[in-house]
Amino acid sequence: MTSINFSLFSDFDIQLFKAGKHYHLYNKLGSHVIRHEGQQGVYFAVWAPNARYVSVVGNFNGWDRQSHPMNVRWDGSGIWEAFLPGVPDKEYYKYYIESHNGYCVEKGDPYAFHWETPPQTSTVVWDIDYTWNDQAWISSRGEKRALGKPISVYELHLGSWRRKHEEEGRFMTYREIAAELPAYCEYMGFTHVEFMPVMEHPFYGSWGYQLTGYYAPSSRYGTPQDFMYLVDKLHEAGIGVILDWVPSHFPTDEHGLGYFDGTHLYEYSDPRKGFHPDWKSNIFDLGRNEVREFLISNALYWLDKYHIDALRVDAVASMLYLDYSRKEGEWIPNQYGGRENLEAISFLQEFNQAVHEYYPDVFTVAEESTAWPGVTRNVNEGGLGFDMKWMMGWMHDTLSYFETEPIYRSYHQGQLTFSIVYAFSEKFTLPLSHDEVVYGKGSMINKMPGDQWQKFANLRLLYGYMFGHPGAKLIFMGGEFAQDHEWRHDFSLDWHENHHPLNNGVQKLLKDLNGLYKQEPALYQKNFDPCGFEWIDIGDSTNSVISWIRRGEEGEDELLFIASFTPVVRENYRIGVPRMGFYREVLNTDNLKYGGADVLNHGEIETYPIPMHGKPHSVPLMLPPLGLVVLKYSRSNPII
Repeated sequence: MTSINFSLFSDFDIQLFKAGKHYHLYNKLGSHVIRHEGQQGVYFAVWAPNARYVSVVGNFNGWDRQSHPMNVRWDGSGIWEAFLPGVPDKEYYKYYIESHNGYCVEKGDPYAFHWETPPQTSTVVWDIDYTWNDQAWISSRGEKRALGKPISVYELHLGSWRRKHEEEGRFMTYREIAAELPAYCEYMGFTHVEFMPVMEHPFYGSWGYQLTGYYAPSSRYGTPQDFMYLVDKLHEAGIGVILDWVPSHFPTDEHGLGYFDGTHLYEYSDPRKGFHPDWKSNIFDLGRNEVREFLISNALYWLDKYHIDALRVDAVASMLYLDYSRKEGEWIPNQYGGRENLEAISFLQEFNQAVHEYYPDVFTVAEESTAWPGVTRNVNEGGLGFDMKWMMGWMHDTLSYFETEPIYRSYHQGQLTFSIVYAFSEKFTLPLSHDEVVYGKGSMINKMPGDQWQKFANLRLLYGYMFGHPGAKLIFMGGEFAQDHEWRHDFSLDWHENHHPLNNGVQKLLKDLNGLYKQEPALYQKNFDPCGFEWIDIGDSTNSVISWIRRGEEGEDELLFIASFTPVVRENYRIGVPRMGFYREVLNTDNLKYGGADVLNHGEIETYPIPMHGKPHSVPLMLPPLGLVVLKYSRSNPII
């Protein structure tokens, strides 16, 4: 078996590559099963510009480093190539690299479509052809304005959503998950699933945020086609798929990207820019064309080959600030003496432009925890170009408020109302994510104060308040049925708890909130528009009651929210309303079916010509303890 001179790269490919504008490198670099001059084999290509010798090693040659040398291209691109006839699909391999400085190493293929299951570290030749059945979904996705529709996200960790208890708690495969997850999300009314990183990662305890195989779904759960099947089944059920994507850093494992060809090829060489002190990982050199296109090609790869509907970009703040988590003297200012990472800014702008150019029906989301301006502003207006941003301030303030005993909440009402001051400065997602239920922070239910009944009432109130607040919604798995224990990645969710009436009541409420969200245009049409929101009253801190209006595009699309944050029933509580006539209660978090005390407002509620809260009319209500009431205009007064 000898190497044959052959290349998948045209001269134009190389021009694009050198310019940093080749956004489909996954079709060129890596390993590809092809037929050339009548011979079936595998074409290998790797970027290693500082190597003096590169070879392909694998089972097919007994891992002999001298058996199958690669040829470096003459054009200065730093790309090494080899076409090896007879190498079969599904063969294990690595690249053996000798650097000019004497460094020798075996590396996994950065562009490999499949990897060995950790702790094994080889890459695998893999043909990723798949016959998709989601044409209806993809075509309808192109007709929708994603941000003008309900977006309710179920965040999920593949290794711990469910496990096979009868088989010693092993992981479920992608196909086994596909048999359960789409139907569950459809039943619950979620519009999207967000997978924590599925890309191959050596350390399971990193939850996928320390990646080595950027182009390969983790083999812990199956093959690339198995993951495609899961996406396919979600689409068939009408569920969009969001992937967590990590362009900010990567681990230092020897078989990975770090010090790839005996130089700091993918990472900044100076540790003040190239090493992350929090995660003990390498930081991508975003000033390098080949690194930028490695990442942008990777983003487009998941959209192209796996039909992914959105990318949520992890740890954006760590990319934007040169002094992120660093003390004085531990970071290098930019060319103007500032702390902004200009290379990362331009990379994120280029990434968003590329995604939206090639896939205008796909959206991007930033996990950005600071007040960086213009995260969701268009690039041509000076923004970063994301479609949405996680509203971390809302999350921190809201959870802090709910963790406060009700007797003290009157002093903290501003924590709830402050978010509206900046709610429309960006396009926000409200995240109750995995980060809030780990490392001793407690589960969602155990953040809530009070006895058992009050804990569940508080959690139902929190979810009701969240769905009434402008913005898309995100809830981490287990939160939908008030799991008692905080999330543990080594174990399945405690699904048996959902048999308890109070837990099941929370799940029923989440299902109904998702249903209301989809049913009522007032909750999604102007999610990112200040015209879609109006306070009724935020001044009653004595009773810890707030009320507001959500509006859609049509005048009649209107919902009123009244939230009471103390365990007290309030009779004849009057609020101002914008119309004369009758209102009816369309949701009450205190409903008996949710585990509440059943303090409801029955039938039609007639307005009175008593001005209140700047409105010409008002209605008297029964406010439930630790509950939220949603009213909808029913009809006008009959003409007498």
